[in-house]
Amino acid sequence: MNKKITKIITASILSLDIQDQNLAEDLNVEVTQTKDLSHGDFSCSVAMRLSKVLKLPPLDIAKKIINTIEIIDGIERIEAVPPGFINIFLTKSEKTQVLKKILKENNDFATEIPGSKNSVLLEFVSSNPTGPLHVGHGRHAAFGDSLAKLLRKAGHKVETEYYINDAGRQIDILLISILIRALNKLEIKSALPRACYQGEYLNPIADQIIKQSKNLLTSLSVNNFLKQDVSEDVEIDLAISSMKNEIGDEVFESLSGEICNITINMIKEDLNTFGVNFDHWYSERSMINNGLINNSINDLKKLNLLYKQEGALWLKTTNFNDDKDRVVLRDDGRSTYFASDIAYHADKKKRGYDQLINILGSDHHGYIGRLKAGLSSLNFSPEDLEVVLVQFVSLYRGKKKIQMSTRSGEFIPMSELYNEVGVDAARFFYVSKSQSQHLEFDLELAKQTNNENPVYYIQYAHARICRVLTQMTSQTMSFEKAIAEKNLDKLTTKHEVELIAKLSGYPALIKQSAHNKTIHTLANYLHELAQLFHSYYGAETFLIADKELRNARVLLIQAVKIILKNGLSLIGVSAPSKM
Repeated sequence: MNKKITKIITASILSLDIQDQNLAEDLNVEVTQTKDLSHGDFSCSVAMRLSKVLKLPPLDIAKKIINTIEIIDGIERIEAVPPGFINIFLTKSEKTQVLKKILKENNDFATEIPGSKNSVLLEFVSSNPTGPLHVGHGRHAAFGDSLAKLLRKAGHKVETEYYINDAGRQIDILLISILIRALNKLEIKSALPRACYQGEYLNPIADQIIKQSKNLLTSLSVNNFLKQDVSEDVEIDLAISSMKNEIGDEVFESLSGEICNITINMIKEDLNTFGVNFDHWYSERSMINNGLINNSINDLKKLNLLYKQEGALWLKTTNFNDDKDRVVLRDDGRSTYFASDIAYHADKKKRGYDQLINILGSDHHGYIGRLKAGLSSLNFSPEDLEVVLVQFVSLYRGKKKIQMSTRSGEFIPMSELYNEVGVDAARFFYVSKSQSQHLEFDLELAKQTNNENPVYYIQYAHARICRVLTQMTSQTMSFEKAIAEKNLDKLTTKHEVELIAKLSGYPALIKQSAHNKTIHTLANYLHELAQLFHSYYGAETFLIADKELRNARVLLIQAVKIILKNGLSLIGVSAPSKM
């Protein structure tokens, strides 16, 4: 109905004498569901936008529009009200059509035709494989996975990807950290350089390396990597160099690959438990081995976009609105992270995706310009890349803030959080606030089994409906859909009218949330729908003697059940039938 109303208002406006041809061709009439049903079911404010162009008061324009509008089936009346709103009231029969549609389409309700929109490659989490995911990564995982589901619901063909940073200095440091732990476990005493990774998660990895490479470890002559008279960076670089000299580059690289496989499998297992699975795992190491970075640099040379300065090779990113030029090859010949990013994002586009979406931490705000410049430099549109920034997470127990890291600098693992509060609560709380806002995650609230806990409250609404349907069967009552559909006009109480209106708004909510890349709007909608149902449950009896009204009410709560389950599934939360 929203589309139909938009069409008739647009047609009415075009029948007016509009001198501004550009405005006439690009009206962009927006019709929204009203929050207050006394103002109608839908409202449009286009008259206020036309006021300056037509040089008339908005209310006069609104009246002109409704005087020439074509009233279609399903509309009871249209009003123009100050300061210039057009309010549309639907017939009772039209309002209840949504209930029939929900029961008919079930989980497909509000789903656009698959693949009818742009194809999207959504990259998120992409944490370095140097340790387990922490609670901050959890927010990225929950948001990214939910966004993928939401975009698919809205008609996009979506594939998800995790970029594995399995090349570079951080992997060398990880290997040194594990090898020295392994040496100490074999009682070959060697102190850790200051820049090494800490954390108990390294112990089982060291144990695996001992099983696989004990002979190699016991043959090492290098056993002290501490150099107190130099900086941390120099000390760890000397340790890496010493180890490479001792075991050889080939063995060093082989061990690095083995350790990365172990840590990646840890991350995959963690994400799988959290209900997050990726379509692609893209390795930086494989990209290097396949020559993609060198190919990109050669392409940039051919485009005359590189120059040498102080021994390094620079890309003229200022040609593409970046604030300064960027190094792609260091003076020692090693490629930079930026060079990897250019090659990686160019490869994304070459794989045929219309739109690239990256979910990054809010501390990466300054990186957006250079990423877009990198794409532009290889003749791809910077508009094809959208970066969604996600703010940080703080943990609380009630009003008490929890220390987010240990003395050794390790962050609280994501698994520790979802093991304490449950996957459902973790997934919901992570997306309950806008990703642009700092999230204060209250562990105690997430564990409560009462109305204060929003995820419990929503799930309980679903379980309550399931219980009513079970009771109906046990009382030898049956749901007769034909009778229900003929008597939907009996749903006249305040609670029923509000519930029907709320259900009607679900398709627009899905469309708008997908367009804006927001998940908290869906979480809020589900909470509001649950509130309306719980109020209805407390005010009315469903399994009554009146067969016609009983069936109509059962149809209504079945529709609520379908939407609750559907919405929860989009954010990775279960809809239990019993609680």
